[in-house]
Amino acid sequence: MNKNNLSAVALKYPPYAEAPVITAREKGGLAERMLKIARENGVPVVKDKAVTDVLSLAEIGDCIPECAWLAVAGIFAMIRNLEEIDR
Repeated sequence: MNKNNLSAVALKYPPYAEAPVITAREKGGLAERMLKIARENGVPVVKDKAVTDVLSLAEIGDCIPECAWLAVAGIFAMIRNLEEIDR
């Protein structure tokens, strides 16, 4: 993927929130840097252009849109399963 077309979105699921919250979003070189920092710090990175495109429309601090709940739940479940396997 062309560096200029790259997008990245970071999520957090606080216990008080009704859905995961967007904590960062970037495009281009800043997205590449965001992904590099995540990998260096052991933060799971999932490539899903369709989900990233939807989440990129929301503002930082917003809950993810309801239309993305199922897709993001699947991603979180996959990450949790991988973390349990690594234990």
